[in-house]
Amino acid sequence: MQDVASCAASPFDRPEWFDLLKDIGFDPLVVSAHDGTGSAAIVLQATEGRASALRNWYSFTWRPLIADNALQDAKLQAIARDLRARFHRTTLDQVPDEDGSATRLARSFAAAGWRVEVTTCDTNHILFVNRRSFAEYWASRPGRLRTTLKRKAKKVSVSVLTTFDAQAWDQYERIYAASWKPAEGNPAMLKAFANQESNAGRLRLGLAFYEDEPIAAQFWTVENGIAYIHKLAHLESHKNLSAGTTLSAALFEHVIDKDGVTLVDFGTGDQPYKADWMDSIRPRYRIDCLNMRSVKGWIDLGRLALGRLRTPEVPELAREPRSG
Repeated sequence: MQDVASCAASPFDRPEWFDLLKDIGFDPLVVSAHDGTGSAAIVLQATEGRASALRNWYSFTWRPLIADNALQDAKLQAIARDLRARFHRTTLDQVPDEDGSATRLARSFAAAGWRVEVTTCDTNHILFVNRRSFAEYWASRPGRLRTTLKRKAKKVSVSVLTTFDAQAWDQYERIYAASWKPAEGNPAMLKAFANQESNAGRLRLGLAFYEDEPIAAQFWTVENGIAYIHKLAHLESHKNLSAGTTLSAALFEHVIDKDGVTLVDFGTGDQPYKADWMDSIRPRYRIDCLNMRSVKGWIDLGRLALGRLRTPEVPELAREPRSG
């Protein structure tokens, strides 16, 4: 997989990310195709005759790893044919299409003989900075958000760290554990990821304090001109201070004015508060590929049809614009 490592478009495409998943018990299945023009690979996990995208709840996206811009479909079709000889179903989820990944995968698996079902599975909120300064960006935010910051900002202090600090990370973990958030999926993995990102100069860890007590924390990373918001939490006991708003504003200011990012990615989930900070949304797709030469493939097709009867119809693949 090292020959496609240079094509990583996000934190979740790098070999180091898949190594972290392997360390917590995942068993990566790397399926690749090579020719004179380059290489392509997809990283999966396999159980009971079924393959699926190798990812966990920390992953914003999953996509194929392609090291060149030519003959992409030919390589993906070769991978799809290989998988069809081994599995009755392959499920790829959280696939983006602003880069054409979902379209290419769906087309390639269909050409290789799979029956392909594509649905939207999630929403990704983003902000195109469009060369604005933080002040210009902030002037475009909803009035209630700007008023909250103006009223509350002086009540808390904030710190943005760009290198890993064990004490600061302990404070982040304590805040998260005491917040409204669900139990952390794998704290050791997230800490290892933060260390990894720090070593590469990509870590942005924000903390907010009230009278020297840490009451809000956020974990971001920055690379290739994109800021990724991974985790945020605050103590409900200090909710009246709106420390999360103050801390978010500080981190937006840091990544826009100091890091010079062109895009901020708020991950997956369609929580209403994200619209206050972001300007655009992108769909994430689930691509179910069924092997109709297998009895189990027909059974799973029936299950998918039954599921569609229970949920509203979803739109077809639609490419989102790359910038606003």
